[in-house]
Amino acid sequence: MEWSAKGIVLSVRKHSERDVILEVMTDTRGRHLGLVRGGRSKRLQPFLQPGNELDLTWRARLIEHLGVFSLEPGKLNAADYLSNAFALHALQHICGLLRLLPERQEHPRLFSALNVLLEHLNEASIAAPLIIKFELETLRELGFGLDLESCAATGITHDLGYVSPKSGRAVSRDAGRPYHDKLFTLPPFLADGERQPGSEITFDDLKNGFLITSFFLNARVLEPRELEGTLSRENLLASLEKGYRAAFPWNFASTES
Repeated sequence: MEWSAKGIVLSVRKHSERDVILEVMTDTRGRHLGLVRGGRSKRLQPFLQPGNELDLTWRARLIEHLGVFSLEPGKLNAADYLSNAFALHALQHICGLLRLLPERQEHPRLFSALNVLLEHLNEASIAAPLIIKFELETLRELGFGLDLESCAATGITHDLGYVSPKSGRAVSRDAGRPYHDKLFTLPPFLADGERQPGSEITFDDLKNGFLITSFFLNARVLEPRELEGTLSRENLLASLEKGYRAAFPWNFASTES
């Protein structure tokens, strides 16, 4: 068996004194593992870093075998993130999310979203809403997608302001107002058609978005698998808040008084 594909490095673990097992997200084969002979060498180690793009060829006698990767370096993204705490935490979190996927199943939408994210990880204000959408797409690919396109109570597709923690569906502002303390606030950038051209995504918008994805990832994915939330996600959120506090201190003054 043999195939070739582009892949993004998710993780590497030692296999012997010379070799490693490489875990990648590929464009056509989904999340896939394989042996890299000599992967602990000084020549290959710089390429086998999370976030780097590789041109891969996988070979095995039978499809169910671990198989062996041969590789050529593509875009080496990892070095670009070394001086950016937000980018490093975000990368760790994203790789962890992808490891929730079953192996060897194609997820083209996630692979495409991953490449967009990698281009913007050094820009927190751009990357943060993309990460929230990436988490929502991960939920969808795992079979737990949210319905944020129409109101669960009335069916309307405009003026959506809340998300139900029970159904994972959007609720309009009018229908949800009597129950607002039991619902999540739906940020405008996640409400279809709600964001106006030129409008900015605020830190509160991001915080509300991450509250939604955190709840559903925990309730529908992590807890049933007896897994806990990751430190990388906590560090990601802390880095994001620190950056917004430094850039827009006046937006936090009222919450601290």
